[in-house]
Amino acid sequence: MTRYSRALCPNYQAAVNLIGKRWTGLVLLILMDGPARFGELLEKLEVVGDRILSERLKELEAEGVVERRVLPTHPVRVEYELTEKGRALAPVIDALAKWGDTWVSIDPKQAAEFEAAADAEEAEEKTPSRRTKRKAAGAA
Repeated sequence: MTRYSRALCPNYQAAVNLIGKRWTGLVLLILMDGPARFGELLEKLEVVGDRILSERLKELEAEGVVERRVLPTHPVRVEYELTEKGRALAPVIDALAKWGDTWVSIDPKQAAEFEAAADAEEAEEKTPSRRTKRKAAGAA
């Protein structure tokens, strides 16, 4: 359960909690350009695994920020698109991008740390769970 401060606006806190989750801002940035399929999002995000992306999309869908559309094609395709509520975040995303361009500088050491952290997270997501290992051992 998320904890909120009584001294601060609960709507602000809930908004920051939603869009401040890791990778959510990048998902929103990509969807600002229009609808995208899950695989397209994964490809553009590069460093985000499918489990995390799926979680973020479900959270955004539950909040009414993203709409999941199943297209009647063969094979079935699923697209994600910002709702009106999601598109209303455009000035926020733009302002954050401008602020970052003006005030945030990433030195080569930080860039290498970002890359290493992304590699570690990707490796962790690809590591089979204990349950998967037990199933594989049982099948052998």
